[in-house]
Amino acid sequence: MTMTERLCRHDAWTTRALLVLAQDLPDESLDRAFDVGHRTLRRTFAHVVANMECWHDLMAGRPQRAWDASRGRPDSIANLIIRLDTVAADLLRLATEFDTIGDADFTDYLDRPPRRKPLGAGLLHVATHGMHHRAQCLYLMRMLGVPNLIEGDALSFEAAHRGLATFPTA
Repeated sequence: MTMTERLCRHDAWTTRALLVLAQDLPDESLDRAFDVGHRTLRRTFAHVVANMECWHDLMAGRPQRAWDASRGRPDSIANLIIRLDTVAADLLRLATEFDTIGDADFTDYLDRPPRRKPLGAGLLHVATHGMHHRAQCLYLMRMLGVPNLIEGDALSFEAAHRGLATFPTA
């Protein structure tokens, strides 16, 4: 596994594990306001996933994806897991391309004016941004009394990836 692949897989694995731990929380808990991050657990999770989608689409040079409203609330935990699994696979393909051809620039067309940015920095941004907000999610989940929280570190990911440890699954 390349370092880029490891980075993307750890990012997705940890976010997914936390979403799975949150899937049985009632809406009142998911939407309880706190004075941290995006104020609620649901909003913070939705921000992490939307950020992954946004940056993937920028780096891949494609239009920003839209959620099909007929599939229900885009920020339900079940739908956030679906969206995460989709974008994680997209980011992994992009990381594999990065590992094959090396760093390249992409155009961040959401900047005004649009600016060129390095793909490697974009991939790193997605992972570090996710970690920042996952730490907030862990704090909120602790405040909500969610048991069996994971640490979410790279070594726990490696242990789970190699079958040496378990983590929550849907």
